[in-house]
Amino acid sequence: MEEQFSPFSLEEDNMAKSKFRPLHDRVVVRRVESESKTAGGIIIPDTAKEKPQEGEIIAVGSGARDESGKLVPLDVKAGDRILFGKWSGTEVKLNGEDLLIMKESDIMGIIG
Repeated sequence: MEEQFSPFSLEEDNMAKSKFRPLHDRVVVRRVESESKTAGGIIIPDTAKEKPQEGEIIAVGSGARDESGKLVPLDVKAGDRILFGKWSGTEVKLNGEDLLIMKESDIMGIIG
């Protein structure tokens, strides 16, 4: 069987398979795991680790509407690495993967 070319990236393709698309100004984020060692070489056990506040956007909504009804696109896109607040978003499990769904306003910034 021939492999078909997909115009989507792997992350977008996975979102398409799950038939999930965030609405309006929401984004789907995959947490990026933090380092398990301190700068001094001390290994941090899993039970003492905090959940990372850094992630990668894997899907974005179409944007929010302003007061006049005009669609305002999001400033972030799939593939961006971001920082977000400690308690931001709603944790969900899609295709066996733990992800976060949050509003764009919960994002503090894009990492370089």
